[in-house]
Amino acid sequence: MRHYIKVELLRMLRNKRYVIFVVAFPVGFYLLYSNLWGSDSDQATGLRGSVLLMVSMAAYGALAAAMMSTAVPWSQERHSGWLRQLQITPLPGRAIILTKLISSLLLVLPSLLLVGLAAVLTQHVSLSPVRWVELILVMWAGTIPFAALGLAIGSLLPPDTAQPVAMIGMFGLALLGGLWFPESIMPAAMKSIAHVTPSYDYARIGWRIAAGETPHAADAAGILAWGVALVALALVAYRRATVRA
Repeated sequence: MRHYIKVELLRMLRNKRYVIFVVAFPVGFYLLYSNLWGSDSDQATGLRGSVLLMVSMAAYGALAAAMMSTAVPWSQERHSGWLRQLQITPLPGRAIILTKLISSLLLVLPSLLLVGLAAVLTQHVSLSPVRWVELILVMWAGTIPFAALGLAIGSLLPPDTAQPVAMIGMFGLALLGGLWFPESIMPAAMKSIAHVTPSYDYARIGWRIAAGETPHAADAAGILAWGVALVALALVAYRRATVRA
């Protein structure tokens, strides 16, 4: 399993789309937006703009990493016959899914760490050590639902369709979840949509931690429910792909 994870990591780190969308975009957007609105305060969360944007851009980069590292690579493996080779190995289906999720979680870290570093160096964002650790760990683990969604897309769609669907899903979740602009300036209709998206639940937990608050049980329940549902969908989709193979 260790060698399989290593292969997955090296393959994604050589992928230019991963570097652009997961590393360059979140850091670049943070630097741009924080220079424009970093000193403002958000009415909904009470956070300074630079802190709110740090969590939002890190959340965007993390969910993008989770989906990009699973959807298209998994679809390509399925269509190239690599999935059949994996089925010959002693690894059961659950272990293959778990390996993909572990690889995805590791690939999420660059975005979380680099956006946080940019916030510290350029906007002098300061949190207590405990809060930094809590924020990074919770946001790291919170990407599991998005990785599972990527696996489901890769299991159900061919590569030429999985690519645009994953990109639309990635940008759609960021837009509708309020990661690109504050909830306080959202239209009423968009707010009602945002409140039922996993990306909003995910980011809201990060916002509360950054504000020094304890995340609400409703937020945790929301992202947990999405996680269970999407992991189940990924397993069902994998089994269907296995039967077809």
